Amino acid sequence: MRLRIDFGYDGTDFSGWAAQPGRRTVEQLLSEALGTILRCEPPKLTIAGRTDAGVHARGAVCHVDIDEQAYDALPARSSRSPAEAAVVRLDGVLPGDVVVHRVAPAAPGFDARFSAVSRRYSYRLLDDPSAADPVRRRDTVVVRSPLDVGAMNAAARKLVGLQDFAAFCKKREGATTVRTLLDYRWQRDADGVLVGTVLADAFCHSMVRSLVGAVVPVGAGRRTEDWPAEVLTARRRHPALKVMPPHGLCLEEVSYPADDELAARAAASRTVRVLPLE
Repeated sequence: MRLRIDFGYDGTDFSGWAAQPGRRTVEQLLSEALGTILRCEPPKLTIAGRTDAGVHARGAVCHVDIDEQAYDALPARSSRSPAEAAVVRLDGVLPGDVVVHRVAPAAPGFDARFSAVSRRYSYRLLDDPSAADPVRRRDTVVVRSPLDVGAMNAAARKLVGLQDFAAFCKKREGATTVRTLLDYRWQRDADGVLVGTVLADAFCHSMVRSLVGAVVPVGAGRRTEDWPAEVLTARRRHPALKVMPPHGLCLEEVSYPADDELAARAAASRTVRVLPLE
């Protein structure tokens, strides 16, 4: 049977999501925890979106295929359902920087990666070092130049839509860099922190941190509002484009269609995306 697992983690002390020999990763710990409570070999997990070292997640989603009898046995002698027992037992074996919010049998056709219709990230910036909150040092990036939120938003709006984001991605052989950026905006919270919201159907490697790095110099007055769009249309990495630090980034939400559309969405997502002919 297939399970959907909703969870979050503080990425500070992880070498990212993906399992790597000799490194502490979220995938490794969660897989081992599932193996422990199900009394089986650590199962293979499929994640909605990988994160790099230091990146956080509140709304991560993965799926796992397991033996149904092992799942049904999770409550043991308790009155909990298998889903409730899974959450409680995972909490007992996982470290404090990984929290499983929900475990449930997946709907037919569900694929954590390919069925998703969008992923939403946030990024936290503070442009006043004297106002830095030491309690939030693990999830807030401090910059030393005052930032103009209006200019950042004007630049960000020019990047929205179906685009080839090759200039904002680390190239992977055979992988497309065409994505639909659904929303990109910034706001300054009451505590002075600038929070960016980045929403897309999918992201390629380092894309969000590069999108942030493109508008920060605009906010600081070092680049024009058109510069990020000029970088985009060039479709190649610009030497002045900075990939921002990972700890300001957090995966907030992964969205899925209605259950009867999951399989169709997964099939569509597996097709290689290209830009329409002009």
